[in-house]
Amino acid sequence: MWQIIIVLLLLLVLFLFVIVFALAKINAGDRKREDNEQEAFIRGGIDAGYDESMENGSGMTGEEERKWKAAQTNEERDRVQEELMRKAGRKKKVMEHWQAIALWLMLYDVVAVNAAFMLALWVRFDCRYSLIPDIYLGSFLKFAPWYTVFCIAVYWVLRLYKSVWRFASFSELFRIGAANVVTGLFQIIGITLFVKRMPISYYLFGIMLQFVFTVAVRFSYRFILLERNRNKQSEEDTVLHRVMLIGAGAAGQIIIRDLNRASEVKAKVCCIIDDNPNKMGRYIEGIPIVGNRDDILLSAEKYKIDQILLAIPSASAEVKRDILNICKETGCEMKILPGIYQLVNGEVSISKMKSVAVEDLLGRDPIQVNMEEIFNALRNKTILVTGGGGSIGSELCRQIAAHGPKRLIIFDIYENNAYEIEQELRRKYPKLDLVVLIGSVRDSRRVDSVFAEYRPDVVYHAAAHKHVPLMETSPCEAIKNNVLGTYKTASAALQSGCEKFVLISTDKAVNPTNIMGASKRLCEMVIQTMDRLSKQGKTMDLPDLNGHEKDTVYEMVAATREYRVEEDVKDRKYTDFVAVRFGNVLGSNGSVIPLFKKQIEAGGPVTVTHPDIIRYFMTIPEAVSLVLQAGTYAKGGEIFILDMGAPVKIDTLARNLIKLSGYKPDVDISVVYTGLRPGEKLYEEKLMAEEGMKTTPNKLIHIGSPIPFDVEKFLIDLDNLAESSYCNQDDIRELVGKVVPTYRYKV
Repeated sequence: MWQIIIVLLLLLVLFLFVIVFALAKINAGDRKREDNEQEAFIRGGIDAGYDESMENGSGMTGEEERKWKAAQTNEERDRVQEELMRKAGRKKKVMEHWQAIALWLMLYDVVAVNAAFMLALWVRFDCRYSLIPDIYLGSFLKFAPWYTVFCIAVYWVLRLYKSVWRFASFSELFRIGAANVVTGLFQIIGITLFVKRMPISYYLFGIMLQFVFTVAVRFSYRFILLERNRNKQSEEDTVLHRVMLIGAGAAGQIIIRDLNRASEVKAKVCCIIDDNPNKMGRYIEGIPIVGNRDDILLSAEKYKIDQILLAIPSASAEVKRDILNICKETGCEMKILPGIYQLVNGEVSISKMKSVAVEDLLGRDPIQVNMEEIFNALRNKTILVTGGGGSIGSELCRQIAAHGPKRLIIFDIYENNAYEIEQELRRKYPKLDLVVLIGSVRDSRRVDSVFAEYRPDVVYHAAAHKHVPLMETSPCEAIKNNVLGTYKTASAALQSGCEKFVLISTDKAVNPTNIMGASKRLCEMVIQTMDRLSKQGKTMDLPDLNGHEKDTVYEMVAATREYRVEEDVKDRKYTDFVAVRFGNVLGSNGSVIPLFKKQIEAGGPVTVTHPDIIRYFMTIPEAVSLVLQAGTYAKGGEIFILDMGAPVKIDTLARNLIKLSGYKPDVDISVVYTGLRPGEKLYEEKLMAEEGMKTTPNKLIHIGSPIPFDVEKFLIDLDNLAESSYCNQDDIRELVGKVVPTYRYKV
């Protein structure tokens, strides 16, 4: 009977080859389609594959598509769907490819589970069939049919016929192990109780062999396909990138595996860099760990690297910055895995790698804010953001919308920006009560009507002209829009009983050398004036600047809505007016980075005003988060100063951006110094000499003590400035200099 054993082994090998080659013969497109069909089957939605085609009309005739689009009710759509599915069913293949593979696997398992225990019995008796007692052989054959049916049932329940084996992993291995434990116990208990107690080695070898046979056929496809892709890659010389991976942790291992099994990605990891000395000289997935960050330059040259992947999501921003600053010297393309949350959420993959931006080279540890304080300050409040379509304003709207406001009002003069942020917020927050209004902060009637109708609780005033060179040639516009616009908006907030008014200011307001900075300093003085009048209850002492006739508009609104705003305001407390001062933000409209990128794309030169000019930088989301946090600390009259980190030389910034773009500064693309523009300083300051610095619960937010000034005189000067600006007088800078003593201007 040794022939029986040979036959079983031959059948086992035959089934193994049939299944593996049947799986391997399909191309990438077919594999993707099979995976989708199998995924739909596993979810229990056998017909799910038809739903998408009916939604987008694919696979329909013209008449069928018209019927689908004409269906108005769910019942009509159901009838059309049933008709299309019946037609699709007639066209559908009798058996999909993956279902045929499942059938082959079942047949294989029928042979394998019996061959495993037959071989165990054969081994037990010295591999000689003649020595096997008839009672043991008969017991095995008697129990085999029942055991076979039980195994197939267990394998089906544990989804061993439904997995996509090209992506087999520990999860599938665990299920195979669980299935063999269950079936092994059934073999031990069943044959012992109902047939005959078998030798111990029969049970042990049988269960082990069954596990080996089950794993072999299912995992062999993955390894055969992987090796085939590698060989094909070598034969066709299709490796487009030689990759250095930085980070020998869990994320790095996932990236290597993702690259190995993704045939559409033409890249090969050649070496790994990691700072852990215990990993030096070891291997991950066959890739050597060749050194630490100090070895990056030598390794890049040795292995002819042209792409570097940074996969250390848990590293601090300072560590990432140091590594990236070394990597940029190699001239290689760089990509980075952004954050630890992707590792925690299982989202680590090649698709999550992003190109290294200049922000990453300037990066610091993520800014921490008290989200609970911000949430409590904004929840169920009506929030108005002026200039809500701009760089800072739009990010304010995004973050405010995420904190559950009662209503968010966007007020902007530029309709295109307002429309874009409106569409984004409506798509992301469909339940948000969003109001988008077009208007100018210079229009008293429009501003007053908005406050009278919507009664905002908190105002973030981001509307302003901010381009220094443009304002130097149009100084009166800076005063009209920035100063008078702030005055009119703050006045309306004060009259309507608004709780908080937050002005977005700039570090250019400190010892300004340009009209834009001086106008923002005037805005800060307006805010401090409003706060003093609010605390003193002298809200009617405000002068009307350039026809600021609020009473007429308020009377009109009161008549149409049958209430008096002034009566409603009596129940409200005074308004807290504060300003938040910070420096440049990366990626904002008019920032140097978009300008540098355009110049690099055009082939250069990249223009820098001065080799020693420095600026403070912060990302827009960071700045806005701190603005929202500062608003929760507001008591009235403060000027909050945000910690922008270390200043950055613009020349260094430009050269780093050139390197990140794959060019060499002064070789491929030149850097040209054009000289300081009118009103531009070599460096910005955070505080004036007269201002002290106080701390807040957030170490990145400080308070500058207000500089005392005569409020009554300031209001008179402000009235004169308003008249002069609307008359476009040439001496506007001199008038501003009298009101802002720290303003240093050139005649």
